[in-house]
Amino acid sequence: MPLYSINNLKLMEVIDINTGSKLGYIKDLVIDCVDYKVLSLIIPREKGSWFTKNNNLEVQWDKIVKVGVDVILVDVDNVVLDDK
Repeated sequence: MPLYSINNLKLMEVIDINTGSKLGYIKDLVIDCVDYKVLSLIIPREKGSWFTKNNNLEVQWDKIVKVGVDVILVDVDNVVLDDK
């Protein structure tokens, strides 16, 4: 199993395999510090202004289908918007 640094993951574009749409780049990771594993990826959904909340897409780690050389393929059926 190949290993990836967080910086390398943040440079990879995330693509939904259902629609082929580009979801964006990883903004942050949710990590379980007790079990030492990544729980989900946080991807910004849209550019916000000073007065709007930034809605983020949270993709659970088990929804990742494949981590390639420069893209991450995910299967997102139900989108979870997050205000982080």
